Amino acid sequence: MTETTRTVPEQASPARELTQADIDRQMAREREAYEKGLAEGAEPSHHPRRDYAPYRSSALRHPTRPPVAIDTRLDPEAIELSSPAFGETDVTELDSDLTRQHQGEPLGERITVSGRLLDRDGRPVRRQLIELWQANASGRYAHQRDQHPAPLDPHFTGVGRVLTGDDGSYRFTTIKPGAYPWRNHTGAWRPAHIHFSLFGSAFTQRLVTQMYFPGDPLFAYDPILQSVTDEAARARLVAAYDHDLSKPEWSLGYRWDIVLDGPAATWIEEGR
Repeated sequence: MTETTRTVPEQASPARELTQADIDRQMAREREAYEKGLAEGAEPSHHPRRDYAPYRSSALRHPTRPPVAIDTRLDPEAIELSSPAFGETDVTELDSDLTRQHQGEPLGERITVSGRLLDRDGRPVRRQLIELWQANASGRYAHQRDQHPAPLDPHFTGVGRVLTGDDGSYRFTTIKPGAYPWRNHTGAWRPAHIHFSLFGSAFTQRLVTQMYFPGDPLFAYDPILQSVTDEAARARLVAAYDHDLSKPEWSLGYRWDIVLDGPAATWIEEGR
């Protein structure tokens, strides 16, 4: 009798979890490639590539096909895409003060964030809707998908909006957000930041970006911020402390201008 043997298929080893050191090496290679391109005459890139490898989820989220053209003559409902997204009477003074939206005072460092919305020539962009959203002082969003084990603040929702003035100016009063962990890799933490959304006169004109705070030690470790490989463009995402904006015994002030296009444009989360 001949004994037969059966080969057991070899099981694939589980993928090794990437560490901060792995991501640091990837980001260093991306910077070196960008700087080499500049040295060889390439134009500066003010926006990150959509497939920036260290920001791992971008590979799953960014568009891989060209936009689809919509003929509003054939689809009348598509006219909504070019209709105004809001009414001026919908925006109140309370919307821009995130510390007064609940019955009690939120916890954390109160701050004033102000600046101007400008075009490429430095001209003000008037009467435009700016929205923001952010984590609370503990680094947690008031959202059911945020399960970071940090406390929620019942007096802070973390959303606000304002219309720019005739000089393009805006102003928010809020709480400085905390850093928080995310699952891009082992030991990943996002530096404190505030998300900004800018509306034109249509839904299709919406732009989204992020503002950071000066001197954050997490800058060098964050693949989202580092995906903006141009140093000057990256610096434009960081607000400046402005003592003149600070209010005695009330809030610290940060100034951050947003430039919509041109060589000094603020990074936009296009396709993310």
